[in-house]
Amino acid sequence: MLKDQVAIVTGASRGIGREVAFQLAAKGVKLSILGSSEDVHNTREDLKSEGHTDVLSFTADVSNENDVDHVVQATSNAYGRIDILINNAGIGESKPVESVTVEEWRKTFDINVQGVFLSSKSVLPFMRKQKSGTILTVASDVSRYTISENGSLYTATKYAVQGFMGSLAQEVRSDGIRAGTINPGKVETYFANSTQGDPQKSNWLKVEEVAQAIVYMLEAPKHMLIDEMHIHSIHQDYPRM
Repeated sequence: MLKDQVAIVTGASRGIGREVAFQLAAKGVKLSILGSSEDVHNTREDLKSEGHTDVLSFTADVSNENDVDHVVQATSNAYGRIDILINNAGIGESKPVESVTVEEWRKTFDINVQGVFLSSKSVLPFMRKQKSGTILTVASDVSRYTISENGSLYTATKYAVQGFMGSLAQEVRSDGIRAGTINPGKVETYFANSTQGDPQKSNWLKVEEVAQAIVYMLEAPKHMLIDEMHIHSIHQDYPRM
């Protein structure tokens, strides 16, 4: 179902974004991946070593409009269309409000919120022309449950993303474009530069599981929109909706 579609994946240097790229490539998707560091090119080379040749990679800042537009235009020039956007790039850490600087506040909103806005805005003309496309954003469970102690900044960005994506879904559906979010709980990834293999993370979600859920959302019938998906480890405590 996804074979020969074209996907842009942000934050693909490592973690969830990298795994999404591998799972989409296994489905025959043509890829354009971007990351804030040169590591994103390692992802491309690793994909190619497994026989996935249709991969473009870019070092880009998702909060910079020129960077984003360059990636999107280059993707369209190379493949002739854009079918999927996965907004995965994000940053965050836990700090009490009085410890958060204005610079940290702005940078986190620039990447987590403005990055989603700019990437979505940039691909929409191509998807509208095609009368098809899917935009999925990796948000967080804290966008629905205000449960993160010392996480006011990160939580605020994810609430903003939910509002943006919900409104976007209504705006673009008449053009056959789907927009939705996936809200993972705790994931064993590199969030906030945390240590991998920490025993306390042993029961957390794995990046492979989150990527599988994203692929599931993408493979839903074209007339079907999964507005939101919430996934948690059964070992994670969280409030019921």
